[in-house]
Amino acid sequence: MVINERVEIYNVETGARFATYVIEAPPRSGTISLNGAAARLAMPGDKIIIVAYASFDEAEAKTFKPRIVRVDRDNRILPS
Repeated sequence: MVINERVEIYNVETGARFATYVIEAPPRSGTISLNGAAARLAMPGDKIIIVAYASFDEAEAKTFKPRIVRVDRDNRILPS
C-alpha cells in the first residue's frame, strides 16, 4: 500500500464497510488508525480487514499472486 491509496476497510466486529485512504505512520510501528469520519466506524481493538486493489493488463493478471498479510494483536506481521 502507498500513501494516499484508496483502501476498503471491513470491520469484523460491527460489519461496517467503508472506503478511506492510507496515511503514513512510522515504519514498523504497527500503527493502524482511522481519522475523520472513518474514525467513527471502528474502535481501538476492533478486528478489521484492509483491502487494496490494483489494475493489471491481461498478461500481468495471469501471473499476479495476491498477498494476504496476517498480524497479531500488536499488528506485527505473522509468518505465513
